[in-house]
Amino acid sequence: MKKRSIGLCILFSLITCGIYTLYWIASMNNQAKKVAGITDGPSGFVVLLLSCITCDIYFYYWCYKMGEFLDRAKERQGITPSKNSILYLLLTIFGLSIVTLPIMQSELNDAIDGICR
Repeated sequence: MKKRSIGLCILFSLITCGIYTLYWIASMNNQAKKVAGITDGPSGFVVLLLSCITCDIYFYYWCYKMGEFLDRAKERQGITPSKNSILYLLLTIFGLSIVTLPIMQSELNDAIDGICR
């Protein structure tokens, strides 16, 4: 598992006009599932596809579910979960996904740190 630099992810997202954000979402989904030990559920590509098909409605649902995945991943590593599912959903609804994704990445990085210990 590889931790991602939040600053670089934001920078690449801005430089590429959001194209890197799509890669970031897909890879974050796949890593979170792996760290949480979740074998079912959509892959990162399916998350992007369903988000496009549903005009981002699925993306709101994914943000909420990602909070649950990250909580499960942190619990598996013996770290206290943060229970941020509602926060992720509300930030995304209000158009602040550029804030939501870095918070998610930070939580994922914490869970990955737990594996490396």
